[in-house]
Amino acid sequence: MKHSRALRLLSVLAAGALLTACVSSRDTKSELAVPQSVPLSDLAGVTLQVGDQKGGTESLLRAAGELDNVPYRVQFSTFTSGPPQVEAATAGKIDFAVTGNTPPIFGAAAGAKIRVVSAYSNEAGGDQILVPADSAIHSVADLRGKKVLAGKGSSAHGHLLLQLQKANLTVKDIQLVFLQPADAFTALSQGQADAWAIWDPYTALAQKQLKVRTLVTAEGVSNGYGFGIASVAALQDAKRNAALADFVQRVARASAWAKAHPQQWYEKYAAAIGIDPAVAQVAQSRSLRLAIPISDEVVASEQQLADAFAQSGQIDHKPTFSHFVDNRFGDVLSPFWNTAK
Repeated sequence: MKHSRALRLLSVLAAGALLTACVSSRDTKSELAVPQSVPLSDLAGVTLQVGDQKGGTESLLRAAGELDNVPYRVQFSTFTSGPPQVEAATAGKIDFAVTGNTPPIFGAAAGAKIRVVSAYSNEAGGDQILVPADSAIHSVADLRGKKVLAGKGSSAHGHLLLQLQKANLTVKDIQLVFLQPADAFTALSQGQADAWAIWDPYTALAQKQLKVRTLVTAEGVSNGYGFGIASVAALQDAKRNAALADFVQRVARASAWAKAHPQQWYEKYAAAIGIDPAVAQVAQSRSLRLAIPISDEVVASEQQLADAFAQSGQIDHKPTFSHFVDNRFGDVLSPFWNTAK
């Protein structure tokens, strides 16, 4: 794949409306009643609006055959990253999306009208901080005073914050510039930045197309979690709630299929988003998210990340993450949970 094609692809991957939602900053526990059960046979008139990041949920479900024979309609919308998905759910534009570990924290801090209804995990190897191959930066401590790019409220933002803390630095010690992936890719390629905190598949694309090297990965530093977030409105609607109960099972089942059939998944993933199969394999071999329970350990880890964001001044107050968790789908998801250490 040529450099110019990679830039065009990144522009497509980063396409999507950035929706601004007016939400309250209050962080109060609000239990949502579970609507009366509705059989799947009654969902023919339902359209589930699902937020996606290109190369994410839709391509996985389609590759695994999980979009076949769905008893309701699924309509996907593409977003640049997790934060605008959270905003869209709050605004009633989407019913569900899978995000990284940081967007729900920013949503919680803003009083977003969402709940975390499913969880996923990997080893976080695809979340990396990249620097030019010939850079004099060889440790996170060397980032002091340097221009570092990241997507605001993304998992990369969280990873960067934790790496800075580990190196006894704060965000005030660097020049933090918030850019979405396509713009960050261009800036780094043109020598306009010193480092880029990013996630797959952008990490793998940059490693293939740019002269970069890995400064650090998120392994052992960030928790590697992803979350399925649902809008409060959808959870309170009996038919959409029933559709969501079915849909989250399809996502979990598709991830399990991809793990069991890696080569088939890599090929279908590459074709779906138009990238080199070798890049697809690198990205998905380290960044496939498998379903896990929303356990006390998961909630505690997210609370620690929320605390770190609040202490750093990156969010205006410390939210209580557990207030935004709804485990109503736990029973139907439990057969798919990956509990291997």
